[in-house]
Amino acid sequence: MKNTMKTLIKISLAVLGVVVVAAIAVAGYLIYPGTPSHASSLVFQGYVPLPSDRLLSVLDYLTVNDDKLFVTGESAGDVYRVQIRKDSLPTAADVAKLHGEPAAHGVVIEPSTHLAYVTRSEANTVDIFEPEKMVLIKRIPVADDPDAIFYDEFDKLVYVASGDSHLATLIDPSTQTMLATIPLGGTPEYAALNASTRLLYQNLKDTNSVVAVDLTKRTVVQGWPLQGCEAPTGMAIDEIHRRLFVGCNANAVLAIFDLDDHRVVATVPIGKGPDSVAFDPALHRIYTTGKSGVLIVVQQDGPNRYRTLDTVHLHYGAHTLTLDLTTHALYVGYAGLVVNPRVAVFIPRT
Repeated sequence: MKNTMKTLIKISLAVLGVVVVAAIAVAGYLIYPGTPSHASSLVFQGYVPLPSDRLLSVLDYLTVNDDKLFVTGESAGDVYRVQIRKDSLPTAADVAKLHGEPAAHGVVIEPSTHLAYVTRSEANTVDIFEPEKMVLIKRIPVADDPDAIFYDEFDKLVYVASGDSHLATLIDPSTQTMLATIPLGGTPEYAALNASTRLLYQNLKDTNSVVAVDLTKRTVVQGWPLQGCEAPTGMAIDEIHRRLFVGCNANAVLAIFDLDDHRVVATVPIGKGPDSVAFDPALHRIYTTGKSGVLIVVQQDGPNRYRTLDTVHLHYGAHTLTLDLTTHALYVGYAGLVVNPRVAVFIPRT
């Protein structure tokens, strides 16, 4: 009996040791992001740390405006402004923060006043702030669950997509008031503005479709299914070849949609849980990332021909990115668990 008990205790201690080691390994993976895996098309420059006093800091949209990078904190509600340097990586001294309440999402800069607008889905507001001083100026109530936000340079309007409300809200920057709402017929995720047609293309997550919105007439003029795309999220546009690049969250593919034939002409497998999509028209590259923390680089060989250049393993939760079209630098937001959130900076390898 004693020998049996000793054996059981040894086995229990061994199992406990394995569990502890596994738990430490999992915790280490979730906490410390490490270095991204090698990529033939990108060079990893390093991380830009973002200040946070929270145990968990989840980031959302990243937006480049001139030499500034704006990053929103979904969990804390903070908005970060990062000064982009030409010849070196931004440091902690280059980061300013606007405190706010959860959850902050998209940021857009109105060019005539140089004021910034940020969506807050729990407060159901669009907050106007002064980006140089990072101070709040005004709050505008909008439809429930505001998320993505865009500036329409033709009609001089701020466009806000509200998910739970199935509505778009139009804001007049000259009066800083809500001007109108547009029923979208589904749950909006992301949008892209086509300068040549002056139409805004909005994808709808719950109906697996995309609609064309005429902001001048303030109405949806047409809509089409996204064949083979389940739960569309991030989106980018190639205005020259008239293609939409749509990240499909539920089935992990990038769908390429022809805006003239109104159909999906190609799909490319990408990382699980895709969220963000960006397109570099000069390099003919599409970048996607999602909650699985996998960055996919897709090369456009022709309007209907695409191939995967790189699969870069980042870190779980690195789901949002943006592109600086002037420098071609790519910025990817990392959530922070125990450690501070951060932004990974990549430049293209030529």
